[in-house]
Amino acid sequence: MGPDVAALDDALARAGLDARIVVVRGRDVVAEAEKAAADEIIVAAGGDGTVSAVAAVAVRIGATLGVLPLGTRNHFARDLGLPLDVTDAASTIRRGAIRTVDVGELNGRIFVNNASLGIYARMVWERRAEERRGYGTWTAFSIALAKTWWAYRTLTVQLSLDGRPLLRRSPFVFIGNGEYQAEGIGLGARPSLETGRLSAYVAPECGRVELLAMPVRALAGRLSPEVKFEAFTAREITIEPSRSRIALALDGEIVVARPPLRCRIRPRALRVLTPASASPP
Repeated sequence: MGPDVAALDDALARAGLDARIVVVRGRDVVAEAEKAAADEIIVAAGGDGTVSAVAAVAVRIGATLGVLPLGTRNHFARDLGLPLDVTDAASTIRRGAIRTVDVGELNGRIFVNNASLGIYARMVWERRAEERRGYGTWTAFSIALAKTWWAYRTLTVQLSLDGRPLLRRSPFVFIGNGEYQAEGIGLGARPSLETGRLSAYVAPECGRVELLAMPVRALAGRLSPEVKFEAFTAREITIEPSRSRIALALDGEIVVARPPLRCRIRPRALRVLTPASASPP
């Protein structure tokens, strides 16, 4: 289901914004954002995938990003403290303050949230396939979880963290723009997007039963001592899986890449409009 253009137009008008709304799909997001290169502000109205694609263009051309969060999770907007209500978000674009935040880069691709390979990327791929078959979000997620669990296999990866080598076998490798909370009720949140560092999380090699219990234990804040995630921070991270081509989830979008996967932080590279009262952590 696409955005309600009339509702968007009304919210922008009430905020005093004179904007041109363009409804796009898939890769057309980047093309349309590039057409707006002459504008000082580019607004992404959508979920994290759309925001990430438009943010990449904003970084490249030096434009300021405005966000109208219309996705299911809206991780980037939440972590920045942006309003999730469309009218309030439009007011932030009109009256907000410019804040510069970090972005990550993987083999030349910008990401604002995270990149991962292994079971999470497989789950995203399976969920998208089920949604294309017509299933709703939660049904598609449940089927994807079952299929991912059944086809579970670990990865062997050679990591380099600012030049420090590590060899690991893991169900997944997760690279974040900033540090994520790995346990408890704030699971998946970031206290700051201005740390100037990437985070890396590697799960221990485990069986199917342990894998199924892992998300529940994480949410309950009881990963330790049952499960020990390894967490690292670095400015540059290189990942070399044992496979010649690998699928990865980049801000929730599946891409296929050839190793090595070279990640780096780009400190304060993105200008984004946030509420004027908000101050960086």
